[in-house]
Amino acid sequence: MTENDSGGTGRVLVVGDVVTDVVAVLSGPLASGSDTPAAIRSTGGGQAANTASWLAAQGVPVTLVGAVGDDGAGRDRVAELTAAGVDCAVERIAGTTTGTVIVLTAGGERTMVTERGANVRLRPDHVAAALSGAPDATHLYLSGYTLLDAESRPAGLRALAGARERGLTTSVDAASAAPLRAVGPAAFLNWVREVDLLLVNVDEATVLAGGLEPAAQGRALLSVARRVVVKRGGAGAVWVDRDATIVTSAAHRVTVRDVTGAGDAFAAGLLRAWLAGAAPDAARARAVDLGAAAVAQVGARPVR
Repeated sequence: MTENDSGGTGRVLVVGDVVTDVVAVLSGPLASGSDTPAAIRSTGGGQAANTASWLAAQGVPVTLVGAVGDDGAGRDRVAELTAAGVDCAVERIAGTTTGTVIVLTAGGERTMVTERGANVRLRPDHVAAALSGAPDATHLYLSGYTLLDAESRPAGLRALAGARERGLTTSVDAASAAPLRAVGPAAFLNWVREVDLLLVNVDEATVLAGGLEPAAQGRALLSVARRVVVKRGGAGAVWVDRDATIVTSAAHRVTVRDVTGAGDAFAAGLLRAWLAGAAPDAARARAVDLGAAAVAQVGARPVR
């Protein structure tokens, strides 16, 4: 999966969560109030950290901006990201623990139980310092989780504002439907107004644009984003932009082992191709390739 160069892509700053994933691949439906056999493993996770790892695996120079606790888990997460080729501008927050997510996955679906931990303590001044420290950056990718929590939101807003001030292109992944509903679609869309690329899955698109078909959801969201990609899981994806381009794609047929991190891999593939100048259909194809690779393995990071 690793490529030897970035294909013309400049440095990407990735801002957002770093967590420990405790992934349970269930043998069948969850038996509420009883026991369900599962294969369980702990691994690095977090939407931003995963995306950064998949970018690094493609040879893209990438800096991850985030926060972990001053604990063993935080040290392990930073060490594994560094070993994977990610430059880490990750702050250790004293008196907090590194975020943890329990992931229950079965039948092509996954449910997450989340403790964001130190991620909510990401500070605007830390983000600003990371931007200043990466003069070769050309793009900023922001995990929507940073915006969806009131404590970390100022850091997310500073990331977008700082990127624009420096002439970087920007992308945001909407992250998760439930917290989007909680903050309200109008607020979220205002925070990401004029982002260059907005990534949403079908559930998130429904929260933000209503129960339309995916291409229509994408067109509706062009009022705030220059380009929109609606991720449809096993049904592929739709790219819509302000040039009236609509590109649809089917997903690859693969044996699904774990869908954790599939959207993060998809985002990394899309960014790598698009930032290198690929046309929408080629960028979408690269995204689908990496998404398929992610669901065929257990865990949210690329296998080294």
